[in-house]
Amino acid sequence: MKPAAFTLDQPSSAPQLAAMLMQRGESRIMAGGQSLGPMLNLRLARPSHVVSIASLPELVAVEETADAVTIGACVTHAAIADGRVPDIGKGILPAIAQGIAYRAVRNRGTIGGSLCHADPAADWLCTLTALDAAVLTLSSEGGRAIALTNFVVGPFRNALAPGEIVQAVRIPKISLNARWSYYKACRKPGEFAHAMAAVLLDPARNIRRAVIGAVGGAPIVLDGANLAPDIAERALMQSGLDEIGRGMQLTALRRAMEQAT
Repeated sequence: MKPAAFTLDQPSSAPQLAAMLMQRGESRIMAGGQSLGPMLNLRLARPSHVVSIASLPELVAVEETADAVTIGACVTHAAIADGRVPDIGKGILPAIAQGIAYRAVRNRGTIGGSLCHADPAADWLCTLTALDAAVLTLSSEGGRAIALTNFVVGPFRNALAPGEIVQAVRIPKISLNARWSYYKACRKPGEFAHAMAAVLLDPARNIRRAVIGAVGGAPIVLDGANLAPDIAERALMQSGLDEIGRGMQLTALRRAMEQAT
């Protein structure tokens, strides 16, 4: 199928984008188009305007400081996988990006687009939540920082207000003695995971966190003493997964914990 007719808008700056979003009625943002493109073709989305943001310089900027890396929302998975973006330590970001879908998707798909799409089985959503990342937003009224633990409010639903976009993702660097692991179960490489878990143990920053993704909604976050298997099982019971699904998720969590300790 082909998409319904729409008007393509291409702002040249972030301020112009913010103003455009306030003026447009039914519009959708497009960065790499790896999620929105198929939705348009299947007519699951029928916006009157599509706003292309992939070429905005403010959204592809990368900044590294002593304690964090800030990555523009339109930086591609491939740029991160290839090491063209500073890492937060231990090769974590390239390793995550290299496991996303296939090379053709990584060449176009963006880190910000993936987070905004809020697919429960998305790699960045699970892993960056475990890494205590936050999104930095932009709108005509300014911007704000939203912790990823508060960003996803349901399957394919995020906390952005109308006219607000993600400008960048800020990811704290890990300590030298931190331990990290990410495990996911897929039928074959490149496909969406049926179960996934990420674990960060960073004593220097007083972080002990496990995140379970692909649960049909926002990731399940387990902090501190709540990493025990029985706590995870109770949380999974509330997610609505069936017994097989819960078993797969508990296995993913156990293997991630084993790799991190």
